[in-house]
Amino acid sequence: MSVSTDGQHSSAASLPASISNAIVKLMREYTGRGPTKARTTIRDNVVVVMLEQTLTKGEQSLAAKGRGEQVLGIRHEFQEAMREESSAKIAELTGRTVTAMLSANHLDPDLAAEIYVLDQSPDYEGRTWESAAEIKLSAPDDMPS
Repeated sequence: MSVSTDGQHSSAASLPASISNAIVKLMREYTGRGPTKARTTIRDNVVVVMLEQTLTKGEQSLAAKGRGEQVLGIRHEFQEAMREESSAKIAELTGRTVTAMLSANHLDPDLAAEIYVLDQSPDYEGRTWESAAEIKLSAPDDMPS
């Protein structure tokens, strides 16, 4: 997998927050509900987006009734469906090529991780990356448009 862009990338100060917001918005569009918290960390050429409280009420009910494997299967299908679009958004925001995307969910606690490997570190004015930003949403749908 390789997704690249020639577009402009975000300023160094806002890149992690822009990535968090973009992934939350994308998840909401695909699943009907966004996570309550997102934290993006960029270290060298790796972008990690940690998400909390991602499951829908239906998925929470299934997990509570012992159908966790089915919930994880559904989440895997969502992640596969979002793979190209989310990788393209990361490429657009970072100005780098996404060479790999990995994704995982955990049910208790309700966590998800989206990991993007770039062809090289986002580079702003010659500095390398070690940065993080966290956004908290008061409700799963309180997502900036």
